[in-house]
Amino acid sequence: MPAYHSVFNDDTSVRQVGNMALLPINTKIRGPAPLAADSSQPDIIEESLDLFRANCLFRNFEIKGKSFILPTDRLMIYLILFISECLTKLAPTPGKPSPGYQEALKLLQTQAVDTFALPGDAGFPLNSLYHPPASRVDADALRSYLTQTRQELAIRLVDRLYPHEQVLGSDGQPTGQVGGRANKPSKWWMSFQKRRFMGRSLSA
Repeated sequence: MPAYHSVFNDDTSVRQVGNMALLPINTKIRGPAPLAADSSQPDIIEESLDLFRANCLFRNFEIKGKSFILPTDRLMIYLILFISECLTKLAPTPGKPSPGYQEALKLLQTQAVDTFALPGDAGFPLNSLYHPPASRVDADALRSYLTQTRQELAIRLVDRLYPHEQVLGSDGQPTGQVGGRANKPSKWWMSFQKRRFMGRSLSA
């Protein structure tokens, strides 16, 4: 069974920098990303979060009916690798447990805006698959787009990692009311912390 591909691959109208698509997203964070036409529909960030755990099981990304990886898939690959980077940031270490919701949100928002390598830079781990931006203007546009997308992804990831807990009644059964956030990240997500999609890491 091959890794899952993006459902946005059929959209050929989006802007590309190098050979990575700059897709619309749903966000209130300021930046250059075009806003999705229908905010009720999943965007590439939601898709990357949905496919993260399934795609992390694969070390190869099978080319789908093309002789090359499509620009939208390249964006999804990048976002999935960023999710892995975020989980590593939140993983417990000896003497230091995983952070709570608010601290995790702060840590990942900082991670999102930290300096990061672009395609063509010496520190970018997937240069064999990604073309560098054609100009300084394109590089600035790609960096701004990815920074905005990383920030939005970080917010949504923390929401999934720390779901609201159920309020229990006196009989021990859920009341249907929503309680506070979980005090530690979901084990169902953190169990994928050491898995590397395609065997790669953005920090490699």
